[in-house]
Amino acid sequence: MTLDLIRLSFAYPGQSSSLFADLNLQFARGWTGIVGPNGSGKTTLMLLAAGELPPSAGAVRLPGRAVYCQQRTDDPPPAMPELLQIPDGTAAELVGRLGLRADWCTRWPTLSHGERKRAQIACALWQRPAVLLVDEPTNHVDAATRGFLAAALAMFRGVGLLVSHDRELLDGLCQACLMLTPPAAVLRPGGYTAASAAADRDEQAMRRDRQIAQRRLQSLKSEVHERRIEANAADARRSKRGIAKHDADAREKIDRARVSGKDGKAGRLLRQLDGRLAQATERATAIPVHKQRKLGLGLAGEVARRVVLLQMPEQELPLGLDRVLQVPRLLIRSDDRIGVWGANGSGKSTLIRRIVGGLDLPADKVVYLPQEVDAIMAADLNRQVRSLSPAMLGDVLAGVACLGSEPQRLLETELPSPGEARKLMLALGLAHRPNLIVMDEPTNHLDLPSIECLEEALAQCRCALILVSHDDRLLKRLTNVRWDIEDGELRSKLCKQMSEQGRDS
Repeated sequence: MTLDLIRLSFAYPGQSSSLFADLNLQFARGWTGIVGPNGSGKTTLMLLAAGELPPSAGAVRLPGRAVYCQQRTDDPPPAMPELLQIPDGTAAELVGRLGLRADWCTRWPTLSHGERKRAQIACALWQRPAVLLVDEPTNHVDAATRGFLAAALAMFRGVGLLVSHDRELLDGLCQACLMLTPPAAVLRPGGYTAASAAADRDEQAMRRDRQIAQRRLQSLKSEVHERRIEANAADARRSKRGIAKHDADAREKIDRARVSGKDGKAGRLLRQLDGRLAQATERATAIPVHKQRKLGLGLAGEVARRVVLLQMPEQELPLGLDRVLQVPRLLIRSDDRIGVWGANGSGKSTLIRRIVGGLDLPADKVVYLPQEVDAIMAADLNRQVRSLSPAMLGDVLAGVACLGSEPQRLLETELPSPGEARKLMLALGLAHRPNLIVMDEPTNHLDLPSIECLEEALAQCRCALILVSHDDRLLKRLTNVRWDIEDGELRSKLCKQMSEQGRDS
């Protein structure tokens, strides 16, 4: 049982270059990770492999039914009502293992994105496809849910493709990883750690080979230059120009040299060297070395002049199904760096939306990244960016480039990927030097280099910060106030200090 991509090529309408060109890939039974930077075509490759997107050229050969579990969680899976109603042993096991509830179909908009992701995975596995394609399964989920999802995916026995930036998940599940650097794709054995190490070794070897080839090329160029000087001098010696009209001896000497070919030797050597030079140039340019983009984002935030940004009275926030979140009196100061922690469905995003709606700050002084940017929001954001003045557009696209995405591809697409949309939203907000940055699951959808870049930038940013995250290490590094949500109650505490790494940044 294999999934085969045969001489497959693809380009979106209006794009200046192909995303994939002449791919020949075979995916065996088991899990294969799909990794690459935002915008490299991971989701597009999944759609092509699932048969949901027609290729520009080539073909996809499926061993049976394919099910694609998408990255976005905007809508409930079509199979969800049947999964929750049928008294099937497999269905019951999945529902129990992943904690689904009978009313989730009717209250999908009130579910956390982590709960929605659990429902997506359960529905996909229940259909028992020959090919299962899963896009970012651990986005939004807490540590406990992540463990449930990983265990559920490990049960699958068909051909699985997994797009993820979760290194631990890729290492635990995958027998191979496809590394995307458009328009190329290289399939390497092992999980992310092993495949990435092999890719680094190959890249270093190619860089060494190219350096050797370029040194040889430079040496040949120097030799060609010297031979050309010699050949020009020989041509000058062979010329009868300037010889006196009656100097028969000089003319005879030149004629003998022409017949013997003695003075033509430099020219022949030069022609041979020109051929070798052309071959050396071709060899040096044929060695593929990927351009390494230097990442680094400066968050130009500034501390607000007012000391207090928000005072929120003690209250109960409704969460649905007679559930509430007990919130004590909250105070947000201009230099606070607040970390929010809690399980999926505990009310973190509800709390953040209430806070953002109650802030007494100009709208352009607040950067708010919601947990999920749906397709409508992403398309509107792209149109908004395109309408900016040239100077502002340049600043925004420079910020996107510093986070590792290709600005030209963003300008050519109508619907940016979730990761690209978050980068656009962040870069657009930062152009106004905000007083407060609010991020709900800041690392969702971002590729690994972008996550590291964003973390470094947040560590150095001076404005107030509110981070909602399941990454305890991230919160310890970047925040000094902690809001923990547990058993329907928020508890606030002042951390003694941020981690040494975060404080020294």
